[in-house]
Amino acid sequence: MTRPRLRAFTLIEVLLAISVVALLGVLIYSAFEGMSRARTNMTSVASRHQAGRQALARMTREISSAFLSAHKNFDALQNVRETGFFGRDQRHDRLDFTTFSHVRLAANSHESDQAELSYFVARGEHGTLDLVRRVSRFIDAEPRRGGVVEVMVEDVEKFELQYLDAITNEWVDSWDSSQVTGQLARLPAQVRITLKLHTGKNHRPAEFETKVPIAVTFPIAFGTD
Repeated sequence: MTRPRLRAFTLIEVLLAISVVALLGVLIYSAFEGMSRARTNMTSVASRHQAGRQALARMTREISSAFLSAHKNFDALQNVRETGFFGRDQRHDRLDFTTFSHVRLAANSHESDQAELSYFVARGEHGTLDLVRRVSRFIDAEPRRGGVVEVMVEDVEKFELQYLDAITNEWVDSWDSSQVTGQLARLPAQVRITLKLHTGKNHRPAEFETKVPIAVTFPIAFGTD
């Protein structure tokens, strides 16, 4: 009786099997890596949209509370508080204004709901163009200077503002409440904000647009005792 011969794998067959297993491993790893990269990209894009919506919501709340004061000191040297609304048309627009939207965060602090605010685009620490917000808790004689600057949203592609003139019913690119040749002692009826953010390679920019109505467009005469 002859015993059956056991057939062993040849070296070539072993190497071939190892190659097939390695190839399958590479394909599976690539698939998971692609899924992880796609998920990361989606999360990044979603976070950019969220940041843009938050910036727009904040600007909407603050611009809608813009105001001008009718109180003027006839002695120019005694003027220590100056309200205004100044929209500058440039590559990335800038807006400086006074508002009732300030929130007092510290108890017993000598602050009110009035503040100076600015929105403009500046170069950030990472080399990107960022939309920043300047806030001064106290209104002084320089409504376009002073205060603290903070980043609202990073990596901005476009920041554009337009203003609806209630007298002409036309949208204009700039506004100056301090000049006779501008819009003396008036606020726009609405402000149109266009904001566009970079979202990374191979992704369309995140674009936002809204119109903000301003409640009181003429100077307020505060009552006195």
